Amino acid sequence: SLSLLTRYRLAKQLRQAAYNQAIVLTNSFKSALIPFWAKIPVRTGWCGEMRYGLLNDIRKLNKTHYPLMIERYLALGLPKGEKFDAQHYWPRLIPDQHVLKSTLEKFSLPLNKEQRLLILCPGAAYGSSKRWPEKYFAEVARFFLEKNWCVGLLGGPAEKSAVLEVNQQLETPAIDLTATSLAEAVDILSVADTVVSNDSGMMHVACAVGSFTLAIYGSSTPGFTPPLSHYAQVVTKPLPCKPCFKRECPLGHLDCLRTITPQEIICLIEARQQ
Repeated sequence: SLSLLTRYRLAKQLRQAAYNQAIVLTNSFKSALIPFWAKIPVRTGWCGEMRYGLLNDIRKLNKTHYPLMIERYLALGLPKGEKFDAQHYWPRLIPDQHVLKSTLEKFSLPLNKEQRLLILCPGAAYGSSKRWPEKYFAEVARFFLEKNWCVGLLGGPAEKSAVLEVNQQLETPAIDLTATSLAEAVDILSVADTVVSNDSGMMHVACAVGSFTLAIYGSSTPGFTPPLSHYAQVVTKPLPCKPCFKRECPLGHLDCLRTITPQEIICLIEARQQ
């Protein structure tokens, strides 16, 4: 988190740009300080932590009216009370077709549909309560590798250890895609037959490119941050302890994820192929 001095210095830099409006997405008191110190004329945000004075276009959040995070953010970007259809604002990513082939060649991925491509995303920066066990990902990878699918393990440098743990359990390792740039990840996800991902940034990218995505939810809930795609399928278990939104399982059992079996995911993928 930024110190107050760091925030003030950033605000002074922003002041030189003479912005007309600042939209403060988070609800904390500190997040409203920067646009206030930057002297931005219109400062929009939800009421949050008693931010009267810091914000001058202050909105009162009706959580029933805006149950989804995307709806709450969109509402701040529109005039107060204006109605909208959130689906019109679902993100869309279109890969650059001129570089797509070179990306696939770079990572030894199939260039045509003769071999199916399964992308597994075992990471989730938020914490272990969002990460389906690596051994489960390994079981899914093994099943489809034996069926001659191409299987890739996608994530950033922070997911390197998770990818290594998955591959250590496989006789034939999946392709390690943790060296990809974000643009390359978009390319790869756009040609995947199926993506299996935790509730993470990669899951939302997969949805934005329109790939069939199995989105696995643990401590979080699709009732707040769902996959924004008609080609996504949520996989979750309705346990009494979830959603807890904790980074680590407070009960120590992680049943919200452990009770989602590899066979369940395999069946969902195979049903999609029929």
